[in-house]
Amino acid sequence: MIQKQVFDVAKKKGLALLSGGLDSTLAVKAMVDQGIEMEGVHFTTPFCNCDKCSVDQIGEQFDIHVHHLFMGQDFLDLVADPPHGYGSQMNICIDCRIIMLRKAKELGDEIGAEFFVTGEVLGQRPFSQRRNAMELIESKAGLKGKILRPLSAKLMGKTEVEEEGVVDRDSLYAIHGRRRIPQFELAEELGVYDYPCPSGGCLLTDPQFAKKLREYIKHEGKPKLEDMILLRLGRHFRLGQARAIVGRNEQENNVLSALAERRGLPRFEVTGHMGPVSILVGDAEAETVEMVAAITARYSDAPKDETVDVEFVDGDTRVLRVSSMSDEEIESLRI
Repeated sequence: MIQKQVFDVAKKKGLALLSGGLDSTLAVKAMVDQGIEMEGVHFTTPFCNCDKCSVDQIGEQFDIHVHHLFMGQDFLDLVADPPHGYGSQMNICIDCRIIMLRKAKELGDEIGAEFFVTGEVLGQRPFSQRRNAMELIESKAGLKGKILRPLSAKLMGKTEVEEEGVVDRDSLYAIHGRRRIPQFELAEELGVYDYPCPSGGCLLTDPQFAKKLREYIKHEGKPKLEDMILLRLGRHFRLGQARAIVGRNEQENNVLSALAERRGLPRFEVTGHMGPVSILVGDAEAETVEMVAAITARYSDAPKDETVDVEFVDGDTRVLRVSSMSDEEIESLRI
């Protein structure tokens, strides 16, 4: 009877939260090396700079199925008013982890996963990877005792699968702090060589993007999914109740042109000179339209001391004759 119980417990499946970075890769490798049956889940939000391909490569490398889940408007609602506050910028790391783990729990119920694995390292991130924050996240997600963090497991209380002997705790690790050297050394030890360099994957931690998002919420209210792609693009300027977005390169110009056509937004482009595509979000009053045209002219190759023609498309197409806006005025409007 006892042997049968051990056999059944040993068959427990784990679900790993995969970012595509080194830490979560090492966490999965630690489980696979113990012969644990694993699947993976990769979450994205409107603010991710994530590499889906690297996540899929991890799945192929370790022969595990990877699920991809997008957190959309429900995540944006949290960003506007996070119960557990912001980090250094607009990052809502604690609430982000809670909603991710709740959704992982739902997926786990569907695929038969009974415990969850993350690449978190104790003390690596001051906002969400403190011991008390981790314990809070577990509790709020309804997963107390079910989240295994292999890289720091020996520094934390035992999880259920460690208590039951499903996972060998002695084979786990005691990494802590913000230094990356222990992970690099462990990667070499475990034979993990193909991994991306560590970098910030969430725009909410970026000061410039956070500034734009705060300004958006102040003037336009709760974030809308369709607007978040606009915040990722171009230079932004506040013109009363309207906002101008000016492309910085050919790729952004193409995206802004396509979005303007699809959403029926006014579009601006200097004729006869290389320059940006600009779009206007909000009230297109005559004075505002003139200002956006002048900003567009300023970022074109047209001589700054000459008037230029700017094509203005808003249902109909007409040409505006404007002078470039001065640098001083532009800076006063820049978000």
